[in-house]
Amino acid sequence: MKSSKSLQLSFMMFLQYFIWGAWYVSMNSYMATQLHSSGQQISYAYMALAIATMISPVFVGMVADKYFSAQKIMGVLHLVGAGTLLLATTTTNNTVFIGIVLFYSLLYMPTIALSNSVAFTQMQDPTKQFPFIRMFGTVGWILSGILISNLEVEKTHFIFIIAAAASTLLGLYSFTLPNTPPPAKDTAMTASRALGADALVLLKDRSYTVFFIAAVLICIPLSFYYGFANLFLNEAGMENAAGKMIYGQISEGVFILAIPLLLNRIGVKKMLILGMGAWIIRYIFFAYGDSGANLWMLYTGIILHGICYDFFFVTGYLYTEKKAGEKIKSAAQGLFTFATYGLGMVIGTLFSGMVADYYADNGVRNWSSIWMVPVYIAAMVLLYFILAFRDRKTN
Repeated sequence: MKSSKSLQLSFMMFLQYFIWGAWYVSMNSYMATQLHSSGQQISYAYMALAIATMISPVFVGMVADKYFSAQKIMGVLHLVGAGTLLLATTTTNNTVFIGIVLFYSLLYMPTIALSNSVAFTQMQDPTKQFPFIRMFGTVGWILSGILISNLEVEKTHFIFIIAAAASTLLGLYSFTLPNTPPPAKDTAMTASRALGADALVLLKDRSYTVFFIAAVLICIPLSFYYGFANLFLNEAGMENAAGKMIYGQISEGVFILAIPLLLNRIGVKKMLILGMGAWIIRYIFFAYGDSGANLWMLYTGIILHGICYDFFFVTGYLYTEKKAGEKIKSAAQGLFTFATYGLGMVIGTLFSGMVADYYADNGVRNWSSIWMVPVYIAAMVLLYFILAFRDRKTN
């Protein structure tokens, strides 16, 4: 691949994840401060993205992949998305705001698969070339956090204005990207195939079923972090919380490099156990950390994101690919994404919102009690996995 195309695709990935990071991390603080939202209302807003994750494979598989060039429909979605982000700044009604977030999520989530499609089409060796290109997405997420932190706008509507500006830029830029014609133009596609139903055969494998159930359940603790970490850190007194949370993305970028080495040395089961164990430690630190003498606990909890996410979810994707084989590989990854970031996050966001409200008194949240709930859940999932997982071929 030519260096010019590499730069072009890298900038595309940078903007793709800059947009997401700009509004997603701080939306909970914005809602609590500007909309006076309850924990349940905040969870509904984050659940919107999970619902979109469940629906977007159908859109990409049945519409985008059959009728439109990927870069063109991506451009249209980002331009409409920019207007939708601006619309979110015009209301103080929680119900209307959540509806706008849902509509925007339905526009944004398909662009992740579309941007990947644009990138893969230009690569001779995606296994070697894609990680470098995708790394710029993480850089974009990190820089959006730095920008919002330095501007001190994480609790204001400017998070959506910044995201909208980047979305407009990427929308226009998309039309300059290399042409990526619809790959499935002459292929019959159904909703069940688009959602990865062909991979349900994997659930006949007992060990994979155990892993699959654990993956769905571990999304409940994950949803606590996505939905409430920024709000918690702000209420705990951490300055520029959005800027500090980028340490989690930096950690993610570092630990992902360790996966190939560790996977070969300790195996899938131990990798997954380390990932789930890190969730327990992280939330214990959040439960007992503060902005005083125990500030180190808050920082450690943030930095543990790399182990929490990479060692479970990235390893999980690799395990899924290995179990699926070449024939149903794509369907298997689609099913795993649907089950975790779709179904699992829907359950998790609903539950985390209920917990946040249960441990609140006149708007004052008991964060120690809130964070101990995902500790217990992660511990139970970990125990279930240790006792039930028996895949000798991969551990």
